[in-house]
Amino acid sequence: MGEDEDFRQIADAAFDLARQGETARLLAFVEAGLPVDLVNGSGDSLLMLAAYHGHADTVRALIGRGADVERRNDRDQSPLAGAVFKDYGEVVTVLLAAGADADAGTPSARQIAAMFDRRLGEAREP
Repeated sequence: MGEDEDFRQIADAAFDLARQGETARLLAFVEAGLPVDLVNGSGDSLLMLAAYHGHADTVRALIGRGADVERRNDRDQSPLAGAVFKDYGEVVTVLLAAGADADAGTPSARQIAAMFDRRLGEAREP
């Protein structure tokens, strides 16, 4: 198995850990040198996946390691917009506190909140 295949397997494992909210295990990869802003084939970052799946602790930890809260995927969606869409209030609060722009992306978090008659930061938990 070549280095590229090894890296792909590590990256795939990290994306799964972000989706599952396995914070400690994911941070072990990041602390070992995996880029905190690594993206998958759709442009989804580790932060995007953690936010979209409602894992506030993982989102907080990735931000603490320097993850870009404004990094949008290939469809121009932001982590904040994903969290608002999924109605994950604690994740929204964490991202806003870290400076995420409610007007970034298409549609923006603010547009999604208006579409579903929600106020930013008031949402359910996973």
